[in-house]
Amino acid sequence: MSSQENCIPPTHHLSVIILALALGGFCIGTTEFVSMGLIQEISQSFNLSIPVTGHFISAYALGVTIGAPVIAILAAKVPRKTLLIGLMLFYGIANASTALANSYESMLISRFISGFPHGAYFGIAALVVAEFAGKQKRASAVAMLMMGLNVATVIGVPFATWLGQL
Repeated sequence: MSSQENCIPPTHHLSVIILALALGGFCIGTTEFVSMGLIQEISQSFNLSIPVTGHFISAYALGVTIGAPVIAILAAKVPRKTLLIGLMLFYGIANASTALANSYESMLISRFISGFPHGAYFGIAALVVAEFAGKQKRASAVAMLMMGLNVATVIGVPFATWLGQL
């Protein structure tokens, strides 16, 4: 059995795979960067200074830095499709805990944990897309995958910031 069969059924078209994975990237990008747009509101909610509130942004980045290699090592034998779904489920739960955080410490921890699947998700998603695209379309397929993150910064973050400010 090839790794392609192990990952995603071959009946799926490349564009559907890219769209699904780019949507995951859109969600990750939006939730990663919206805290910057809402830093004043978060600061006020926790009664913290803006620089101290910035620790939440740094905690996420630290989670990305630590999470990517740890997940890569621990999940090396997990089928890619299963891993991608698991990473997004973990990401959703971690972000829900961030939304429910009611103290500096709980917010800091939840933001750190939320960052864990970020790097692993993009790394695995890029491998999946590149494999299904083949040598001729590999670069453009990975570029289209990354459009999810780009669209998040241009549309997702401003919309989420507006919504959060309401």
